[in-house]
Amino acid sequence: MSEIQDKITKILVDKIGIASTEATIDANFIKDLGIDSLDYAELVMEFEQTFEIRIPDSDAEQLQTVGQAVEYITKKVNQN
Repeated sequence: MSEIQDKITKILVDKIGIASTEATIDANFIKDLGIDSLDYAELVMEFEQTFEIRIPDSDAEQLQTVGQAVEYITKKVNQN
């Protein structure tokens, strides 16, 4: 597991209260983890703060799984 995936899993465990085993790479934020739109907005803000990146709303809408978030954030972090 990558460092970025570890951090995303920790955020999900801390903010949403899921078990770390639920935050699999294929887990869908809404369908599998039960995250609502308010929780999702808070997650995106937490990702931005933790990784010191900006995630435009149009990009945030495309992040539906843990794996997509890991891939997106990895690309953004490596651009800086």
